Amino acid sequence: MKASVKWTDGRQFVAESGSGHAVVIDGPPDHGGRNTGPRPMEMLLLGMGACTSFDVLEILEKSRAPVEDCVADIEAERADSVPSVFTKIHVHFTVTGKGLKEKQVQRAVELSADKYCSASIMLAKGGVEVTHSYTIVES
Repeated sequence: MKASVKWTDGRQFVAESGSGHAVVIDGPPDHGGRNTGPRPMEMLLLGMGACTSFDVLEILEKSRAPVEDCVADIEAERADSVPSVFTKIHVHFTVTGKGLKEKQVQRAVELSADKYCSASIMLAKGGVEVTHSYTIVES
């Protein structure tokens, strides 16, 4: 896997993935940025949220669960001192569908957290307290 991050100006960068997709990453104005994109640490959270959501959806679809929507809301805490690493991350899934079974959703979330989500497992192995929860919404 490869990626490229090119500085444009101030604290703005254009990051390009090995698969050819680009995203603008920027800092806040008080640090020389123009606020034109997410911050680098926000990108880390977004990537982790997408990684675990990908797993949850794939597991639910393989079990033929009637999923209509899945939202991962992520809250994180960072250390007060430099480096201000993540210390805690909580992911709350809201899974919507008609007749979803709680055991299926619970299993999907647990499998992602414990076995499949490379991003959240990597962060947890690095000392971040990563937790998960879910709510099922009947459509």
